[in-house]
This record gives sequence, C-alpha cells and structure tokens, in this order.
Amino acid sequence: MAVINLRRYYPHYPKDKFIDVPDDVADELEEGRRIENRQNSRRTYYHVYSIDQSPAIENHAMFLVLSPEELMIQAEDEAAADLTLEHLADAILLLSPIQARRLHARFVLKKKFREIAADEGVSGSCAADSVTSAVRKLQKFFEKNGWMPKEA
Repeated sequence: MAVINLRRYYPHYPKDKFIDVPDDVADELEEGRRIENRQNSRRTYYHVYSIDQSPAIENHAMFLVLSPEELMIQAEDEAAADLTLEHLADAILLLSPIQARRLHARFVLKKKFREIAADEGVSGSCAADSVTSAVRKLQKFFEKNGWMPKEA
C-alpha cells in the first residue's frame, strides 16, 4: 500500500490529505500526473494557447458567420452559376465537334495552343483561331438569347 497526498492530484483540496491506496492505483495516478505535466510543458514550449483565452474573441467570431442577406446573395449567385453552366452546355452543342474538342482542351484541360496543335496535328495558329472563333460564336449565342449583355 502506498500513501499519497490527494492535494498533489486534486488541486482544489485546501489542505494536505494523506490516504492509503493500492500500489497499482498510486502508479496510475502518478502516470496521469506525468502525462499532464508533459502536456503543459509542450503547450508552453510550442506556445499553444486556447482561443478561448484571447481577449475579445466575440468580436472576431462575428466575421465568421454570414448574415441572412449574405446567405441569400450567395444562394442566388450559386443558382446563377448553375444556370449559366446549363446554358453553356446547350451552347456548346452549336459548335462543330472540332471546335468543342479544342475549346474543352483549352479551358477545361488547361492546355496551351501548342499542345492542342501537337495533339491534333495542326499548326498552333489554326488551333488558336478555332478556339477564338468558338468563343465568339458562344458570345453571340449568349447575347442573342439575352443571357449576357451586349458589348458596346
């Protein structure tokens, strides 16, 4: 049997209180105290602090939450983006297969005109002209259907 001081393990005790406990209980209590001391040492060494201890944490938390108006605007923007993608899918059907393939390679696969030309066995200027005309055709289609404002 080991004699332990409860105040050593429970700091809220106002006075020393000695009790007899089995050796395995005393070993576990001592191991727990060592682990806690090790964690406190690491926290101090690596300057790890709780965010709850920061002054004026409430002021910083206000900026993490979106207002109802911002949430509505965000939902509208997402809906507009989805609608634009649907319109784009419809518009790409108007392009020739070669233009659609080159447009996909340029903007989705992020290939350069030289790489597109090398893949298809054409010159770089031919690939660039094809993509440029596809973009112009899409712009005209979007303007005609009122999905995009006309440029002056």
